[in-house]
Amino acid sequence: MQTELSGKLGIEHAVFGFTPFPAVAAAISRAGGLGVLGAVRYTAPDDLKRDLDWLDAHADGRPYGLDVVMPAKKVEGVTEADVEEMIPQGHRQFVTDTLARYGVPELAEGEASGWRITGWMEQVARTQLDVAFDYPIRLLANALGSPPADVVRRAHDRDVLVAALAGSARHARKHREAGIDIVVAQGYEAGGHTGEIATMVLTPEIVAAVDPLPVLAAGGIGSGPQVAAALSLGAQGVWLGSIWLTTTEADLHSPALVRKLLAAESGDTVRSRALTGKPARQLRTEWTDTWDDPAGPGTLPMPLQGLLVADAVSRIQKYEVEPLLGTPVGQIVGRMTRERSVQAVFDDLTRGFEEAVDRINRIAGRSGQ
Repeated sequence: MQTELSGKLGIEHAVFGFTPFPAVAAAISRAGGLGVLGAVRYTAPDDLKRDLDWLDAHADGRPYGLDVVMPAKKVEGVTEADVEEMIPQGHRQFVTDTLARYGVPELAEGEASGWRITGWMEQVARTQLDVAFDYPIRLLANALGSPPADVVRRAHDRDVLVAALAGSARHARKHREAGIDIVVAQGYEAGGHTGEIATMVLTPEIVAAVDPLPVLAAGGIGSGPQVAAALSLGAQGVWLGSIWLTTTEADLHSPALVRKLLAAESGDTVRSRALTGKPARQLRTEWTDTWDDPAGPGTLPMPLQGLLVADAVSRIQKYEVEPLLGTPVGQIVGRMTRERSVQAVFDDLTRGFEEAVDRINRIAGRSGQ
């Protein structure tokens, strides 16, 4: 699964694996792909440094990258406390009442939420970059549009390629104008923040829109034939996220959540604003249903919603309140029916890719060539 882009980065397979877990990122790189560590949960620079130290030591010298979330436009002088004050009391009460209805216990006294989405704020992302640029990262990806121009320059000064996710050809063209090196065409099927255009339609549109920039296909991809399909549509690789959640290296800290993921079918996800305020595909739960109910107060815009529900999500996860327990995940969840190692996932991808290419060659009358 070699392409010009994979050759440029020195990876064996054109598979880019996004994950919040350092052990998964390292295993992806060791397996011949490019592990990309999600940084949004690292609000303390020392925590990110600790995990990048570990990742760097366990990637066996293979390349890896970092994914941040930062807006292209900067808002000066806004602190987390300022944002907290914008959250209406009625929404806070709605969260309190919902948790009480399901009997969700409080966190222990003095226990901080482990799920504060302050990484959506630019000043936090910049502290992450201050740490990351001390490491030999090969790729910097941004999940919220093009990063600011000075960040792109800073990355390029260090020979770091910059990628940005796009849900439409219009977004992709803006990335090209901003000097982005790689566009990730993220289809509707993807987990997390996603647009409304399916991967099969979106990928060739973006390939045409930003040519000759390399494009990675994302959304609903988790098998070798799907990788072959993505490359046949003009992509130079695939960007996979959800498929790693049920690998043995992942650290979800929740047996109940793993069981829910393994049991879920492709139709058991929903695009909801319940988690962050922007449409994000995730497991459908009674939590997402409650927020999407027209009788409720409705969700707040990013980053207000993420701050509003941070403690609630931590409590739901800690106590494994199954009706409310969920996670961002794409429609590929229907194929995630058993726990496997990262290497086993790669073995299936490469074997399925070869079988798909052989099948197309037979159809085209090129068998044996």
